[in-house]
This record gives sequence, C-alpha cells and structure tokens, in this order.
Amino acid sequence: MNYINQKFLDDAEIKSFDSEHRKRLNYNIGKYDEQVARGKEQFANLELAKRRAANIKHKTINNLDKYLVEFENNFSKQGGKVIWAPNEKEAQREILHIIKKAKAQVIVKQKTMVSEELELNELFEKNKREVFETDLGEFIVQLAGEKPYHILTPAMHKSKEDVADLFHQKFNMAPDSKPEQIAHFVREKLRNEFIRADVGITGGNFLIADVGAVALTENEGNGLLSMAFPKIHIVIVGIEKLIPSLEDLDLFLPLLAQHGTGQKITVYNNLVFGPRTEFEPDGPEEMYVVLIDNRRTELLRFKEQRRALSCIRCGACLNGCPIYRSVGGYTYNATYSGPIGSVISPHYLGMKEYNHLSFACSLCGKCTEVCPVKIPLHELLLHNRHEAVTKKYVSYSWRVIVSIWKIVMLHRWIIDRPKARLKNKMIKQFGTKMWGSRRILPKIAPKSFKEKWKERIP
Repeated sequence: MNYINQKFLDDAEIKSFDSEHRKRLNYNIGKYDEQVARGKEQFANLELAKRRAANIKHKTINNLDKYLVEFENNFSKQGGKVIWAPNEKEAQREILHIIKKAKAQVIVKQKTMVSEELELNELFEKNKREVFETDLGEFIVQLAGEKPYHILTPAMHKSKEDVADLFHQKFNMAPDSKPEQIAHFVREKLRNEFIRADVGITGGNFLIADVGAVALTENEGNGLLSMAFPKIHIVIVGIEKLIPSLEDLDLFLPLLAQHGTGQKITVYNNLVFGPRTEFEPDGPEEMYVVLIDNRRTELLRFKEQRRALSCIRCGACLNGCPIYRSVGGYTYNATYSGPIGSVISPHYLGMKEYNHLSFACSLCGKCTEVCPVKIPLHELLLHNRHEAVTKKYVSYSWRVIVSIWKIVMLHRWIIDRPKARLKNKMIKQFGTKMWGSRRILPKIAPKSFKEKWKERIP
C-alpha cells in the first residue's frame, strides 16, 4: 500500500467519525438539495434536456480536435490569442511569461478549479506577485491558507462562526460578525484590488467553437470585474470545455445553474469574444485563452472513461455522494474530489498512485442519477477498478483475497460444509482487521437460510 493510499484511509477514518464535520457538511449540502429540487421545476422534461446535453457533449468529445481548431480560428480572428499547454509546467511557464512581460505585480482571479490544478497561487507568490481570489468562498480559503473543499463551494466545510473568527484574526473584525458584514467588507476590499490589478485571470464554463467565444457564468460579478478592469485577461480552461454552437447555451446554462445551485439561471452570464476593440470603452487590451491538456488527451484513449470529460463542473455528484458527505473534500488529496474526481484523478495524477479513489465508492449510483449530462460515473469507477486490477496496481494480498473469495462464491459446497462454529472462528481470525475496530463482526447463525428453507419445505 502506497503512502497516498494509506493517507486517504487515515484521513477518511478521522473525518468519518468527526460528528461536527459531518453535521456541518450535511447541513450545507442539505440547503443545496432543497434549492436544486425547486430548480428542477423549471423543466417541462428534465430527462430530455439531460439526454440532449449528453449527446452534444458526447459528439464534442469524440470530435475534440475539430472543435478545438474551429474555436482557435474564430477566436484569433477577433484579436484573441490561443496558447496550447500540453502539461502543467508548460501552462505555468506561458502564464508567467505573460505576467513578467507586462511587468504585472497585482493579479485578480475568479474561481477556477483549473488554477488549482496548475497551483497558480503558489506560482505567483513564489515569483513575488500579489494574487487575490475574488470569489467570496475562494477568498476565505485563500485567507485561511487552504484549498477549495468543493468544486462549486470552496468554503463548504466552514461554519459562519469559523469565518467570523478567521476575519477577526486577519482583519480584526468583530468576532461575532454576521455573514452580511463579512461580505460587505470583502466587497469593499476587493474593489481596490480590481482597480490596482494588472492582470485578471478567469476560467471558462464553456468554449463556443462556432463563434470563438468564452462563456463565463457566475453569481457575484467578480468574474466580470476580473476581466473588465485589468489590461490583460487570461482565460485558463481545460480542452474538454468546448460546445459546438452558441445555440447550445440555452440548454447548458439552465442545466448548470439548476444542478449547481438550484437557480433557474445564474446571475451573471457573460460572453467574451476577445480583447477590447476600438469601438468599446472598456475591457482588456490583450486577451489570452490557455488551453490546458494536462493528460486529458490520455483519458480520451479510454473508450468508456472518456465520457467523464463531458463534465460541466456543477458539483451535483459531490452533493449526492455518501462517501464525499462522510470523508469531505481534503481526504481525496486531489484537485477534483467526489465521484467525478474519483474517475478522472487517477488518470490525471497516475493510476498506480491514485487508483484507490476509484474504490472509494459504494456504487449506489446516486452520482449517475443526478448528473446533468448523464455521465455513468459509478460504471466508470468500475472500469477504473478493472484497469487497476489488470495492471496489478492493487496490493498482492488483496488480489489473493479476492481470488479466494471468487472460488468460494463459485462453489457453494465450500460455504455449506463447515459448521457455523468453524465459520465464526475463521471470520474472527481473518476478518477482524478488515472489518475495522469500530464495527462488531457479524456472527454466522447455527443454520443457514438454505437449511431452514429445506426444513420448512421438504
């Protein structure tokens, strides 16, 4: 068992039995569940909308090379610049080159999971640049020196009391500050940073191939400010975020909003076609789209698992997952947590080291049920497990145990012949450690169901 696997098991045990953590996470997710249930009412036929979205993303992923070239051509015609980044190091190098060339010192960032994937904050701080997360949740976790806990809600693990205490420590605000007071304080503080900023960095919810535009959807307006004030706007986005046509947005925007936060539509929905033109009063003078591969094309090689690239990052699968709701986001030790993270992280970070995430699943199928683009997540986890076993990435002892169990399950007499007393002795001898110290080992009854059935019906 490697270190990363063991750390997952250790952290999972701590978090699973932390009653305060579970209470907090279930409360916060419960609020989303209520909103999402109401948001579904806007669809006359939600299942049809999901099927349409799934078909569009499936078509796009299977023709990704064509749509990427189409997007680049159309975006470039409008004055934008596309940078292809095959891996994390290349992306970091290109982004840092833009910042150094512009002699930029202050950077504002909209919430984007890709920036966490590239560890941009650490990169900027290492190069002595000021960087400010402008999403309220991201600002909170940056202030706390932490990473996002959830794809959509970075500070989901914190209570309002935690946040008030953090702002008391960092800014000497009143220790009993209300959420509204904290939000007002952050808004006032960030306004100055937007004005000072030399570079704004955002993600992109969708790249639209036929018009060469970036679609950015948000609730706080910070994304719009991050690209409107600075002279340079850098979009960092995974190559899988493409959709073919502008007309597809009327399907994807409501699906994303409803499954993410339960809204009919997100508050701010922006389409960015490139840098400011001579006829526009504001906006960036330069705009770059950095297309991140970072092993996504390797995931494309897999016939089944490639479907995970259809993800629109709504976070619904995390909210529905009993494992995530128990162990929390940090336990995964990866940028992407929950069911979608358990599918893609082993491919992005290495199947040998991270295959254990694909086993951190009860296979209840809730993630598949709630996905707005119908990714069969629990099935893809089984495909990951098969790959891990085939390549012998799982431990030798576990492979032996499963092989023995397979033989036993295929030969009923092996189960029937030993007496209950012997079975219980064997279970106690070999199963205690695997069953865990917090659970009581079950006892085999003196007579099996089969034996009792035979007695009842000779």
